Amino acid sequence: MPEFEENVLSLLKKIDEKLDRLLGAKGFETDSKPSIAQKKEVYVKPSAVVEKEEEEEKAKINPPVEGRRVCPACGGIAFNTEEDKSQILFQQGGMKIFAKRYICRNCGTEA
Repeated sequence: MPEFEENVLSLLKKIDEKLDRLLGAKGFETDSKPSIAQKKEVYVKPSAVVEKEEEEEKAKINPPVEGRRVCPACGGIAFNTEEDKSQILFQQGGMKIFAKRYICRNCGTEA
């Protein structure tokens, strides 16, 4: 068991060193040994940075259209409507009113 713990600690140290190098390359201010409280303020997950860049690129390609339904997958605004038989909104005198489903005409995603 102690050998396993030593391996884990060595891997964690390597990961910490790589993160310090990455954060230093991005232009973040880092001390040689910042405290844990300082690391939480400065540390930004690399995946969060990548996701933010992807969202910005999507916004440039397909700018958001306000007041209209927009497809979350392709950004299209053309939809077909179908009755959703699994959701009954209202029933009176044997006549049922169902909810609607909106399906994108471009990619087929339900919005």
